[in-house]
Amino acid sequence: MKQNLRLGHVAGIPVGVNWSVVVILVLIADIVAVNVLPRADAGRSASVYWAIAIPTALLFLASLLAHEGAHAAVARRRGLGVRSITLWMLGGVAQLDSEPKTARTDLAVAAAGPLTSLAVGGVLFGAAEGASSAGAPGVIVAALAWTGATNGFLAVFNLLPGAPLDGGRILRALVWMRCGDRSRGDRVATAAGQVMGAALAGAGVAQLIFLSQTGGLWLMLIGWFLMWTAGAEARSRATQEAAAGVRVRDLMVPEPECAPSWQPIGEFIASVAARSRQSAFPVTGFGGEPCGVVTLARLTRVPPGRAGDRIDSVAVALPADYLAAPEDPVAPLAGRLPLAGTLLAVVVADHRVVGMVTAEDLGRLVQQSRLRAKCAPRPD
Repeated sequence: MKQNLRLGHVAGIPVGVNWSVVVILVLIADIVAVNVLPRADAGRSASVYWAIAIPTALLFLASLLAHEGAHAAVARRRGLGVRSITLWMLGGVAQLDSEPKTARTDLAVAAAGPLTSLAVGGVLFGAAEGASSAGAPGVIVAALAWTGATNGFLAVFNLLPGAPLDGGRILRALVWMRCGDRSRGDRVATAAGQVMGAALAGAGVAQLIFLSQTGGLWLMLIGWFLMWTAGAEARSRATQEAAAGVRVRDLMVPEPECAPSWQPIGEFIASVAARSRQSAFPVTGFGGEPCGVVTLARLTRVPPGRAGDRIDSVAVALPADYLAAPEDPVAPLAGRLPLAGTLLAVVVADHRVVGMVTAEDLGRLVQQSRLRAKCAPRPD
């Protein structure tokens, strides 16, 4: 999940938000200002409701941060590194440096978030009761109670036993603990997540069609999200298993055709791209060092009038983390977003390009791994 806005650091962990957080903050503020507060304390002006609703939305965002911060804190205590915490429209993500090594650690990290949300919900309910006893305005009491109830719902929802929810992680840990096989736990959790997502999406469709309730759209969105994410986790697991022990040199396209940064686009298309079997070309500088990547798809969109422009004018810049050495492991490439839609790494040795790895290469590795598994002799 990409951080579009960095908020700062908490206990040394970078904390940020995705742009989609703006959407959920606006929706929450609107729900609280238009529905929750007027029902709890009618007769006040819209400006009063909005003046309470906006801080309520921010308080909810802070509770999401507490949820993800609990995951991160327990992970750290268990010896795992935490790269970042990112909040987004449907919750948050605490990105760890590595996966838990034991089922007990997995269970502890997964359970920390929902337990924190329950605790936050309890505190906010208590604050609402205290505010009511002290004679605070009804809008304040309602805002605290609503945020407390929402945290309680968040905790219960996250405990549903299916990936990618915390309940799915708990299910994985329990299966892992019982049978000693983490991969089996992963398979059970992702399958449960896909079934649960389909059930929620189906319930949303039924609610929308038969009850004419627009809340069904939210159930459909959440169900689709669960199915998509559970499927993505299953694919990621298969890729990680296939990449285990594989080095970049074993997967790369050796000695790929490169595009000199200074060469005219039309000349490169005529002499290389139009006849090459590659769909991506590393772009190199005068010293042979890689500086970008250009694809067939980008070249086909170049208008004829730009045929005399340099290749680097249409290339995608190559970040430093998209460079790899032949002896590097393939596994870190598996979770990487392909650059220009296809490139996972440009392989460099002695300051020159000796290979490249594309998403197609990684996909082929996974398919070959599945074929080997099918052909492997079964134990009697």
